[in-house]
Amino acid sequence: MIEDRIFVGGQWRQGRGAQTASLFPADQSINVQLHVADLSDVDDAVQAGERAWRNPAWRESLPHQRATVLYRVAALIEARREDLARLQTRDNGKPLAETRALVDSAAGTARYFAAVCETLEGELPTPRSRDFTAFSTYEPIGVIAAITPWNSPIASEMQKIAPALAAGNAVVVKPADATPMAALALARLYEEAGLPAGLLSVLPGRGSVVGEAMVRHPLVRKISFTGGTNTGRHLAHIAADKLIPTSLELGGKSPTIVLDDADLEHAVRGVAYGIFSSAGQACVAGSRLLVHRSLYDAFMNRLQDVVRGLRIGHPEQDGVHMGPLISRAHRESVANYVASALEEGGRIRCGGAVPADPALELGNYYLPTVIEGLSPQARACREEIFGPVLVAMPFDDEASLIAEANDSVYGLAAGIWTGDYRRALNLAARLEAGTIWINTYKKFSISTPFGGFKESGLGREKGRQGVLAYMQQKSIYLGMETAPMRWSR
Repeated sequence: MIEDRIFVGGQWRQGRGAQTASLFPADQSINVQLHVADLSDVDDAVQAGERAWRNPAWRESLPHQRATVLYRVAALIEARREDLARLQTRDNGKPLAETRALVDSAAGTARYFAAVCETLEGELPTPRSRDFTAFSTYEPIGVIAAITPWNSPIASEMQKIAPALAAGNAVVVKPADATPMAALALARLYEEAGLPAGLLSVLPGRGSVVGEAMVRHPLVRKISFTGGTNTGRHLAHIAADKLIPTSLELGGKSPTIVLDDADLEHAVRGVAYGIFSSAGQACVAGSRLLVHRSLYDAFMNRLQDVVRGLRIGHPEQDGVHMGPLISRAHRESVANYVASALEEGGRIRCGGAVPADPALELGNYYLPTVIEGLSPQARACREEIFGPVLVAMPFDDEASLIAEANDSVYGLAAGIWTGDYRRALNLAARLEAGTIWINTYKKFSISTPFGGFKESGLGREKGRQGVLAYMQQKSIYLGMETAPMRWSR
């Protein structure tokens, strides 16, 4: 399923930009070499999208007709599940167990938004009076610029493509430059499913070139971005200048909280999963651990045992918990954060180095790392590392816990471990985060809205709102009077 061409307005062709290579993070071997898009490719894709979404054949098609394409895509994804999972593992180095789950998620997303498409309704916001009645409808926006990250490409891309198409729009996707293959594979599946040409384009390339040209194109009517907060802030400025809507799912520094009545084994394993699955390369990673002081020592001793038992290895091998990081440069960034933590007085409880196993030396591997003894003001406690690094701190009372948990520019997610759900719900109400897990972590439902507070983003994806985010509302008034208006003579 590897494509060595890009998808522009329904045509497979060689990109007009420079040649680049997709590298397998486990050993630096080349997955594919392809020419990325250039500015003329961007213009061709957006122009094709503009023509396609304005064509009544799609825009005015009945909801069940658009849903049929999405149902077909879901079936095609399921039929090629293993190929797609292995493709994504080659792309970003995640273990196959994780990429299989992401492929399942992509199929479920297509199926969910097909169902939403068929059940969308307008509204009657005003009660009928003798003078008039009113109703409102939802209509597509136009060409959507969708920019996706490298950590969960196939799931992230489907969460933008499916609702945007269900709403009647065209979508131009720019996948992360490190992981172009999943988006190109999805384009092939949409083509096989009968999506009209022009409604979907996939343009690999650098964000500063291809992404910038996409979002600044005058025919692009909405920006949907998942990625880093600094880039999101830049895109928000562009959207403001153009007066177009934007959806931004950005970074996180999520606290995971262990109260004094928590089940220790349950909490330890959940905390380890929350930070070290995906090698910590997740926006919702539970990277700040806050444990009640009465439980702290016992918890940390057990956590250390669990972390040291994690299997780090080749992502295509069964039973691997952590694969490599996305690139050598990113691994260096993670190592620099660990070094800064040591300089600020932190102590490494476990990890903090590259694995010594010679079989892993060609890959971008880094050991799962737990650091304690840091001040909440340390860099490693405040900035998103996006790697397998957990900072652990004790707390004494709920007031100080709330203050410390909320003392962040981010507000994407949080976790709570406790035996008392009343206590958990009261605590959840005071946490500044868009998603809060209680006695679990990193569980998702496509029907449940997802997004962040503060610098973790704007807007929501998933759920019925996930389609409405790609639509604009129009209100229509019907005059009910039979006599002329009496305003003038």
